[in-house]
Amino acid sequence: MGWRGSESLDPRQRSREQRMRRFKQVPVRFLLPNLITLLAMCAGVTAIRLGIEGRFELAVAGIIIAILLDALDGRIARLLKGTSRFGAELDSLADFVDFGVAPAVLLYLWSLHELKSLGWIVCLVLAICCALRLARFNVALDDPDRPAYMANFFTGVPAPAGAGLALLPLFLGFLGVIPNGPAAAWFILPYVAVIGFLMVSKVPTLSGKTLGSRISRDVVLPVLLVMVLFIAVLASFPWQVLTALAAAYLVMLPLGYRSYLRQRAAHRRAAAPEEPGSAPET
Repeated sequence: MGWRGSESLDPRQRSREQRMRRFKQVPVRFLLPNLITLLAMCAGVTAIRLGIEGRFELAVAGIIIAILLDALDGRIARLLKGTSRFGAELDSLADFVDFGVAPAVLLYLWSLHELKSLGWIVCLVLAICCALRLARFNVALDDPDRPAYMANFFTGVPAPAGAGLALLPLFLGFLGVIPNGPAAAWFILPYVAVIGFLMVSKVPTLSGKTLGSRISRDVVLPVLLVMVLFIAVLASFPWQVLTALAAAYLVMLPLGYRSYLRQRAAHRRAAAPEEPGSAPET
């Protein structure tokens, strides 16, 4: 009978129809994080255009905006329960553009073009190291044997931090601390190579993703005040603040490694079987 038509469908066809109905509507909570990711990519690509036009300060500002947006999209996705495989892949592609390609192009246009092919090779190394670091990060997410304490650490310098560190010569150049542009190329060349190496290295670095999502009521106002003051100082003295942040991150690298060794040792002690005869007598 006609009204039984849908019931007589093959189970596979019925399952396919159910999947199609499910994909016709996408919850809004999945759109907002991806929109922020696309805005970050726009900021990174615009930074390349500004660098080509010689407006390097605005170009660096574009990458800093991309770093801030990258810090928001994942947190907003987890807050709204809007994480998805599509969002994760889009985020990786945006990170490669914003923190691999854009900083490499800016460094070449600002300084390393003076060294011609050698400078370009180092810029390629920076971009490639960023791509390899992102690929390794995505693979590590699917590792079921990853110890719990490793959630507190990244393996290598993360891509946004690597971009900020790679741009440190530009911050110093804007401040007049180092010669501007081509005059400092021979000093910038090995520094950029070291930053690329740190991105693909296995050096454990501290991660802020495990920080609590809630804070005590007593510290809400002080936290808001500190955030407002930080934004005001950053807007007033951008290059001084960014230089201080980059230097502080470099100082934190050995401290993060010490913390990693301490937590790894505690994990191994907890996982080690008790020695024979160590159990208390009854």
